[in-house]
Amino acid sequence: MIKALDSSWNEVDCATALGRARPAFAAILERALRGYELGFADGLALAQASGDELLALVKAADELRRRTVGDVLTYVVNRNLNFTNICIVGCSFCGFSRGPRAKDAYFHSTEDLLAKTREAVAAGATEVCIQGGLPRDLDGGYYAGLLRDISAEFPQLHLHAYSPMEISYGVEKTGLSLTEHLISLKQAGIGSIPGTAAEILDDSVREELSPNKLTAKRWIEVIRAAHGLGIPSTSTMMYGHTETPEHWIRHMLLLREIQRETGGFTEFVPLGFIHSKTRLFRKGHARAGSSFEEDLIVHALARLLLNRDIPNLQVSWVKLGFPGALACLQAGANDFSGTLMEESISKAAGADYGESVTPGELRAMIRSIGRIPAERNTTYDTRRLFPEPEGDERLPLERMPVASAGHIPLAAAY
Repeated sequence: MIKALDSSWNEVDCATALGRARPAFAAILERALRGYELGFADGLALAQASGDELLALVKAADELRRRTVGDVLTYVVNRNLNFTNICIVGCSFCGFSRGPRAKDAYFHSTEDLLAKTREAVAAGATEVCIQGGLPRDLDGGYYAGLLRDISAEFPQLHLHAYSPMEISYGVEKTGLSLTEHLISLKQAGIGSIPGTAAEILDDSVREELSPNKLTAKRWIEVIRAAHGLGIPSTSTMMYGHTETPEHWIRHMLLLREIQRETGGFTEFVPLGFIHSKTRLFRKGHARAGSSFEEDLIVHALARLLLNRDIPNLQVSWVKLGFPGALACLQAGANDFSGTLMEESISKAAGADYGESVTPGELRAMIRSIGRIPAERNTTYDTRRLFPEPEGDERLPLERMPVASAGHIPLAAAY
């Protein structure tokens, strides 16, 4: 068990770390570094890493990251727009959804959402991420209508909107076919879709998490249809609940297969389960989120299994916290996510790492691990590289939780 990770890890290079691992374990990593494709058995062997082998796994993933995407670490200036928390699905892992009569239930007006968008654009945002619950009486035309209203005022803004679950619900509510509904969203201004609602793409796990949610087959169908119409998406995986390492590997390999068919995934985002305010955890049906070791393993595995097909690997700082995110950015990841400006879903489940971070804070943290910051757009085109520090850069020390054992970044604590 790792008690703490500190700057001593930075003193070990990849070759030395591989030399400390068992030969069979090191051989898998060496194959990956030579460009060979890893399969299920390889991934499962790596997922058992601990001690020196965890160090080797992290170092190999970071080296592969360096070879593939270099030392530029990206972020996007964006804002989340969660338009409602009213939802009929009843996912046991969710602390966000409310019934329509709950005191804290809301459904923001379009004018409120436009006002939030104006604030985001004034702050430099190039993207808004639009998601919400599934109210029983939602008009199916709402989804395209909201996109049209936002894109009419902000035609330059990228609209990253609606999970496969929301899209499937829109199909149900409009009576359109999946293709027809996606075309209507594209005509209304959608630029890409968040690949959330994936959780684990295994129906036995999904039945535990949310029996009312769309099946793995339907998630894949929606994603493939969107990609086929030229609508890209992210890809995600939620870990740290009831799943096993076998599920991680199968999930990642399935995403790899889809990517080879469609080429539509912009990135992969591991999402650690936030447990404290969820029914799934309170009833004793899930573990208390992921461990720090699991965070490192999942991100490193993603680099090693998906590297050639989905080269952009994003950390979720709202779930990992800044120290955990920085550690995973030294374990194969290359994207720091976004400024968010407002975050409701993880916060409602018990995350306490904040809802917003400034571009200057992101750049300062990126420099703290020896990488070069760059602002990107949603589809990973670089908007601006920052080779030298600027005046607004500062570490968010007042919002950094005290690092507990096993939750210290690989770089020297700042």
